[in-house]
Amino acid sequence: MSVSPSSSAQAAREAIGQRLRDLRKEAGLTVKGLAAACGWHYSKTSRIENGLTGPTATDIRKWCSATHAQDQAQDLIVQSLNAESMYREWRLQVRSGLKHLQNSLVQFYRDTELFRVYSSTLVPGLLQTEGYAAGVLRVSAGFRELPVDDSAEAARARVERSRVIHEQGHRFVILIEEHVLYCRIADEEAMAAQLGHLLTAGALPAVSLGIIPMATREREHWPEETFSVYDDALVSVELVSAEVNVTQPSEIALYLKAFEQLRSMAVYGADARALILKAIENLH
Repeated sequence: MSVSPSSSAQAAREAIGQRLRDLRKEAGLTVKGLAAACGWHYSKTSRIENGLTGPTATDIRKWCSATHAQDQAQDLIVQSLNAESMYREWRLQVRSGLKHLQNSLVQFYRDTELFRVYSSTLVPGLLQTEGYAAGVLRVSAGFRELPVDDSAEAARARVERSRVIHEQGHRFVILIEEHVLYCRIADEEAMAAQLGHLLTAGALPAVSLGIIPMATREREHWPEETFSVYDDALVSVELVSAEVNVTQPSEIALYLKAFEQLRSMAVYGADARALILKAIENLH
């Protein structure tokens, strides 16, 4: 069964809606009655209760006041903020520029001990060269129609952030599908440099680089969306529209299970280097 990357965020929002619905019913209020007490249209009450709209802190305070449950307001606000942070739209994340987004993760990376990364599309950011990263971020800036294209500066920031792989106290288990090696996101020179860097980075003591061959006869697990597991506490999933942060232990366990199945199909060491060298030869 495939993991649903947005299910944690939606389930958390629905849990908030259920708690608020229970408060309304315990207070003996109808949907319209609650709406009147809060000063908004009753359709907003329905959207919040059904998890279609995330309530603001002010909404929750008004709701708890109307249902005489002011003592529960703060806990509900914290729970709601956590739910909303699970699903972060890219358009909001890149509002301050791509470089800012890269820099915002520096401390988080330094605090993480074990990185597990699976990519079915691109070379993971931790292993990207500046030329390759510039190509990736340039495409991203164009696709998202950013008013200012700072992809070159962002690429430098990404490479600087990735120096964490040389710092002590971290381990990196990275898996990519073989066809990632053939996705020409940059020019031939940049691609050659990127593939060469994989040969070097894959030999680092703290890095385990696995490549899942295209020629695998019978897969034990299908290609998944790109995801990263940070320690055992957070899974970050990359979608077209958003980044989904999964924190629910049962869902993290599913991603770890998928990661281990994918890892069992990968090749390492000399076999992985042979696949990279084959891709380099294919550039010419």
